[in-house]
Amino acid sequence: MDFNDSPEEAAYRAKVREWLAANAPKKAVGGDPEGGGDTMAASKAWQAKKAAAGYAQITWPKEWGGPGGTPIQQVIFSQEEAKYPVPPNVFQIGLGMCVPTVMAFADEETKKRFVGPALRGEEIWCQLFSEPSGGSDVAAARTRAEKASDGSGDWLISGQKVWTTGAQFSDFGIVICRTDVNQPKHKGMTMFWLDMKDPGVEVRPIHQMSGGSGFNEVFFTNVRVKDSQRLGAVNEGWKVSLVTLMNERLAVGGPSGASWEQFMEAARDITGLDGAPAIKDQSLRDKIADWYVATEGLKHTRNRTLTALSRGETPGPESSIGKVVSALNMQELANTAVEMLDQYGVINDPALSPLSAAFHMSLLSAPGLRIAGGTDEILKNIIAERVLGLPGDIRVDKDVPFKDMPTGR
Repeated sequence: MDFNDSPEEAAYRAKVREWLAANAPKKAVGGDPEGGGDTMAASKAWQAKKAAAGYAQITWPKEWGGPGGTPIQQVIFSQEEAKYPVPPNVFQIGLGMCVPTVMAFADEETKKRFVGPALRGEEIWCQLFSEPSGGSDVAAARTRAEKASDGSGDWLISGQKVWTTGAQFSDFGIVICRTDVNQPKHKGMTMFWLDMKDPGVEVRPIHQMSGGSGFNEVFFTNVRVKDSQRLGAVNEGWKVSLVTLMNERLAVGGPSGASWEQFMEAARDITGLDGAPAIKDQSLRDKIADWYVATEGLKHTRNRTLTALSRGETPGPESSIGKVVSALNMQELANTAVEMLDQYGVINDPALSPLSAAFHMSLLSAPGLRIAGGTDEILKNIIAERVLGLPGDIRVDKDVPFKDMPTGR
């Protein structure tokens, strides 16, 4: 494992640094993109500026607006961009998951219509997979798409999706639907793209305990889509969704949040029950050591991925380790910090609480992050089966027609 840039990578990093120094914002824009306003405008402006310079999607081919760069160049740009107070990236799901699926399965006319505007930040996409009765089991989708009876060849979509990030400000989405209940659940599904402003689409934001509303319920009532909006073959939607999910594993990074270094700083300033600084408590020091070891382990796991990218190789399923460990780490650290703050631990006002309520926000956000992009259980199965080579889960429903599957009623 080589932690240093190659001469070519070092030259590219220098070029990126020069461009960011001249173009990146020096001051963060306040607010939340889900509320629109200045923050959304700033996000779109920054995306357009990156697209014009060839930094929006570095690995995309030139024919679709990218420079045809390498994955390691994308990593280098992301590392350097993270040093600046850039606006929130509301395009991550669209450019990381949805549009690549469109690029892989749509016709040429559709690709020409959507790829450019998405790259330039003119349009935002969301991913409509999860359902109330399915959890992380994408193949349990019950939202149905049926052929319209008027002979037009159109489809009518009805059902419900949930936990759809960014649906409230998205222009388009990709949706997985059940099209044949007589086939087993991993068959009989079809993928479509749709306009989120079409009649019959209703978006209801979910108010989270963190105070935000980034997730949404989305209801479909006889939403009409043309057959040309179909992505892939009829009843082959599972194969299409695998492409989306594979991209999701790469697009959804490990959760951020308050770090163990920030915890140590707080522990030096907090007085324990014995009158000494909390940092002197041995049980607390043991926890800090555990968080440090886990963080270092994740860093070197990511370095393996970077090494593979630098060699032109494709990272394997071990990338699932990052989110499993970091999300749990974030939750445990935040919980311990809020308890350590004693009476100040109940204050989550950024103007009054330590570190501008960073620990509180981590605590309230962590449970959702352990679900987003695949639950802990799903990712552990991936690690067990594809990294460690353990036997796969027993699936008793593998050959059962979807209509005959028990529903719990």
